[in-house]
Parts: sequence; structure tokens; C-alpha cells
Amino acid sequence: MLLALGATLIVIVALLWEVITPRIAETYQRHKARRARVPITDYDPGRERRAEQRARQLLRSCVNDEEWDMYRELGFIRVWGGLADGPEQGGTQATRAGAPYAYIIYPHKPVVAFLPQTRDLLAEYCVAFPDETRPYGSARLPDSDDTLAKWMALTGDERHLISQANMHLPGRQIDPKQVRRDLWRLTQWEQARMRRLAREQRGTTPAS
Repeated sequence: MLLALGATLIVIVALLWEVITPRIAETYQRHKARRARVPITDYDPGRERRAEQRARQLLRSCVNDEEWDMYRELGFIRVWGGLADGPEQGGTQATRAGAPYAYIIYPHKPVVAFLPQTRDLLAEYCVAFPDETRPYGSARLPDSDDTLAKWMALTGDERHLISQANMHLPGRQIDPKQVRRDLWRLTQWEQARMRRLAREQRGTTPAS
């Protein structure tokens, strides 16, 4: 009787062990995972914000006051075209009256060529300037660095940039309605800026 009872208990314990063992092992692994130290990395979550701040300072030191105010308030820069007169006359060196066309530079978007008088869109020029800094190099520069790279390329050697860029018809990547809306905003902004400058000039002119 006792022998049979003992054998039964042994069988029950063996069955329970088969059931409980996987759960014990799983619980132990979870415990080890919770106690494992999180690996320390050099990733800095504030790096992109600081990089953009430095990029804005650099952009501010390179462009003129009008272009900086334009970028700061509208989010893009207009560059006058001068391809017909040669690259040495291009970019910001072209006068408003003599520039047959102009460009809108957006961060991380194609450069858009347009006619200033009619606001007709001519083409989109896709160019890319990857971030090759180490150890955080990536496919994207900070917004202001990307804008500055396009600005420098257009004002330094417009002909080369246009010849190397992938040209598409308007609307390939940027909604033409958005561009025309931005051109309207640019016109309103310029008019307000001219009125403000005129008031400032009258305020500093000595009374006759």
C-alpha cells in the first residue's frame, strides 16, 4: 500500500516538474533581463537642435539682411537668377529689374525656378547635400545648412548647379499651389518691409 502510494507521488511530482520547469526558466530569464544594465551609448538627443542653432548662425553670417529676414519669417530664400548673363552675374548679383527669373530655396526640397513678374513656375531642380560629419553622419543636413548649401551653390556657380541637378516639371515634389501661395506671401512681405524701411528712414532724416 505504502509502496503504491509512494510510486504515485513520484509520478505526480515528475509530471508537475515537467509543467513547472519551463515557467521557472521563463521567469528567471525575465528577471535577468530586468536586472541587465542598459548599454550606454553616445547618442545625444539634443544634438539635432544644437546643430540647427549653429547652422542658423552660419546662415545668418553668409546671407544679407533681406535674405535672412526672409528665411526667418517665411521659411525660404529667394535668389535672383542670372544664367543668361553668365554665372559671374548670377544669384544675388543680378538686379531685380534685370533678372529674367528667380529661385525659391526650401530646406530639404527641390529648388524651384519661377518668373518674378508673372509668378509662373518653370521647373524643380533636385539637389542633395548629405551630412558627412562623424560619428553622426546621416542623409540629412540641418535645415539651415541645407538652405545655405543651395544658396552658396546658386550664388557661387549657378550654371554648374543647374547642369548637375535633376530637373523636373513643376509639381513633381512640391505642390504648385503651395509655391504660388509662398510667392504671394513673399510679395506681401516685401511690401511691408519696404514700408517699414521707409518709415525708419523718415525717422532718421533730419528735419529741414
